This record gives sequence, C-alpha cells and structure tokens, in this order.
Amino acid sequence: MTGLHVEKLSYRYGAKQALKQVSFGVSPGQFCALLGPNGAGKSTLFSLLTRLFTTPDGQITIAGHDLRREPRKALAKIGVVFQQSTLDLDLTVHRNLTYFAALHGLSGREAAKRIDAALDRLNMSERRHERARDLNGGHRRRTEIARCLIHDPAVLLLDEPTVGLDAATRRAITDHVHDLSENDGLTVLWATHLADEVRDTDQLVVLHHGEILANNSCAALRGNQALADFFLDLTGAEA
Repeated sequence: MTGLHVEKLSYRYGAKQALKQVSFGVSPGQFCALLGPNGAGKSTLFSLLTRLFTTPDGQITIAGHDLRREPRKALAKIGVVFQQSTLDLDLTVHRNLTYFAALHGLSGREAAKRIDAALDRLNMSERRHERARDLNGGHRRRTEIARCLIHDPAVLLLDEPTVGLDAATRRAITDHVHDLSENDGLTVLWATHLADEVRDTDQLVVLHHGEILANNSCAALRGNQALADFFLDLTGAEA
C-alpha cells in the first residue's frame, strides 16, 4: 500500500475529542487538500502523521510503512513543512539545507547534488548564500520546501504553509507544490482553511470538528457551486 492512508484515527486532549474515527487515503502522485476552519483538527492530524503525537486508536500507513510498527522507515518517506517556520534564521539558505542533509546521513557530493537540485526546483539557487532571516516570507517557505525534498521523500505534508503570505506569494507557493505532485509524482497532503488554494482536479478532504465530512475530487464535491459556498453549506464556516 503506497501513498498515504489513515484508518479510524482518533485523538483526545483530555476530555476534548480532537479527531473522531478519521479515515482517508491519498494515492501516489495525488495532491490532496485538507480543508477545514481553524480548530477543525488539521494540526492534530499532522502531529500524528509526523509522530509528534501518538495514539493507540487507528492506523497510519506512509509509502507502504505502518507508522506504529516501522516509524523510522515511515518517517524517512515524508517531507514536512510545518505552519511555523523551522529554519535557523542565522544560517544561510545553503547551510540550512546542508545541516538537514547531514541529519539524513547525506554529505559530500551526494548532498551537494541534491541541494542544488532542490534549490533549482524551487527557483532559490540565486539566494543560496543569503541568511534565512533576510528572506521574505515566500522565500523562507520555498527554502523549507526545498529542504524537505533533499532526502527524496514520497509524501509531502504541508500544514497551512501559506499563512501570513500575500495573495500573489500564496499562489506561487501553491503552484510550486502542485507542480511537485504533477511532475515529480509526489503524494501531497496540503492543509488549508482557504478555498482559493484548492484546484478542481485536487482530491478534497473536508475536516470539521475532528470529523471527515467529505472526500472526493473538488470538482465532484462542489458541483455547480463555488467551493467557498459548498464549504459554507457543509460546515457553516467560511473558507
């Protein structure tokens, strides 16, 4: 079983049920938008997918590896961009990527080749010697996406990656990640609360109050409605 698969996943914060029997799958090479308002459970789900949290309830399979039984193999297959930036702001773009490569056991010519390819893929080669703190928000995000490609993952997880960015930069980042899915065959799970980041060809999973309310192609779900209107009718929340 390749791609990303979640089966009957539940999680509680004390008495609060954050996720309730969440089940869905994303096929290899598919871009899946996880759409939900703030507080829907998206970040909790990402914490479970990256093993920041664990739960005995349910199963997560990443690129054919059960996350509970084979955590190292499963985690080695994912690239992650969290909502909050995790770059070392005092290091250059290149040094941030070199450090990450070393964490994955990559060094020398192989690391250099992969770093060059990742920076080129995200149009960041000319900024390789700039410090992360001197980059604007969009270039920091591109650096983080480039960084998560270095170890050749099969699945990309991006949790609200465009928060705080202007509309043009959001569109550019969204287009870059769609290209990675379409052209490089990467499985993508993109969490967002913004309907304009979702394309009709995307798989759409709607999460609300910790439950999956819909799961199909965006075009099939919204029909003749605008996606924002479909989402409002389904959840009572704006997107």
